[in-house]
Amino acid sequence: MESSITQHRDSITPGRPGSGGTASGLELRAAVVDVPGAAPGPGQSAGSEAGTVRVLGPVDLVASEPTVAVIGANGSGKSTLIRLLNGLVLPAAGSVRVHGLDTAAETTAVRARTGFVFTDPLVQLVMPTAGEDIELSLRRTHRHRPERRAAAERLLQDHGLGGLGHRSIYDLSGGQRQRLALASVLATDPVLLVADEPTTLLDLEWTLEVQELLLSLPGSGRCEQVVFTTHDLDFAAQADRCLVIADGHIVHDATGPEAVQWYRTDVLARRGRRGGRDTGTGRNTGTGQL
Repeated sequence: MESSITQHRDSITPGRPGSGGTASGLELRAAVVDVPGAAPGPGQSAGSEAGTVRVLGPVDLVASEPTVAVIGANGSGKSTLIRLLNGLVLPAAGSVRVHGLDTAAETTAVRARTGFVFTDPLVQLVMPTAGEDIELSLRRTHRHRPERRAAAERLLQDHGLGGLGHRSIYDLSGGQRQRLALASVLATDPVLLVADEPTTLLDLEWTLEVQELLLSLPGSGRCEQVVFTTHDLDFAAQADRCLVIADGHIVHDATGPEAVQWYRTDVLARRGRRGGRDTGTGRNTGTGQL
């Protein structure tokens, strides 16, 4: 990707002043992700081994802010970056530490402390009914079934799903499924919650509900930090910190409002150089989506 995004990359410094230590946040040191591939595509380079392509990195990051947004174009590496945080993806080189734990050497412990919410809630809802899915997450902390069922009912009520415990997950609305997926993850009381475009399929009312929930989580229970990807720039602007990703690199790193403004300006400038439409005050600048 040409333009100011590429030009800005070399000025990025690893971490930001005041980001804090690794025991209470994230630390990525020269982390890279390589995948099988015959030849690198546009903006990609060869991986560290023959027959691989580098899709992310090297990434250097230290972050302890309560809420961290990750934005960028489709295919830029956002999802790959956040999947490093719970060991769904392991670095081909470099290291990733999450709240003091190494994701490669201590994968089980990392996953026990990290909750991951996928874009499509049906990917992670595995039980037939809403109540059973919550109960599944409570098995370790509530050994006896009556106690576990009562706790599940309380969680459903807390997340606006009261009275829906016996309903099939396929009979819930998209927003209800997303809230159920969040509730199931939060039932494990994670230290870190990672969410991949958690509001993409939701209507406005449920989008606002889920966004409010995510932004309010740090400081609740064990939760210390929430990291999420999104194309909703209004949502990203509310984060304490925001990372802009392009071609597998962090190309801008700032507060939510500052990073969103930088990204919006860069996208519109590139559209202008290509002769694209709406580079001034058109519809792209009038919405929260880019």
